[in-house]
Amino acid sequence: MTLNVSTIGDNPQQPGISAETYVPDQLIAGNLKLVTDSVTITGGAFKRGTVMGVITASGKYTQALSASTDGSQTPAAILADDSDASAGDVTGGVYLMAEVNGNALILGTGITLPAANKALRPLGIFIKNSVSAADPT
Repeated sequence: MTLNVSTIGDNPQQPGISAETYVPDQLIAGNLKLVTDSVTITGGAFKRGTVMGVITASGKYTQALSASTDGSQTPAAILADDSDASAGDVTGGVYLMAEVNGNALILGTGITLPAANKALRPLGIFIKNSVSAADPT
């Protein structure tokens, strides 16, 4: 008895191995439960880790800049993902509670790390400073 080989239903997948290198951005710096929210982002293209402020009149989020006078000068959240609102408002995610690495944050003009820490700590965002083996001071 002979068996005929049929190609119907053959699995097109081929066994194999591939490797990818995962390079974390080091933004999250602890095991505190992350709390996120979807918000409206306005005013430009921002990268993950940008310190965001809230415009009082509209409730929209934009990068916190010390020269702003619309309420957004006070840090209120950390941007969770890259968001491009340069062509118009977009919905994006922000961290409302987290432990973050201060060296991975993107600070707006005039916003210092101590000022961001002071504003964000009561909101549940804790900024940690990492110590590197190359410079443990």
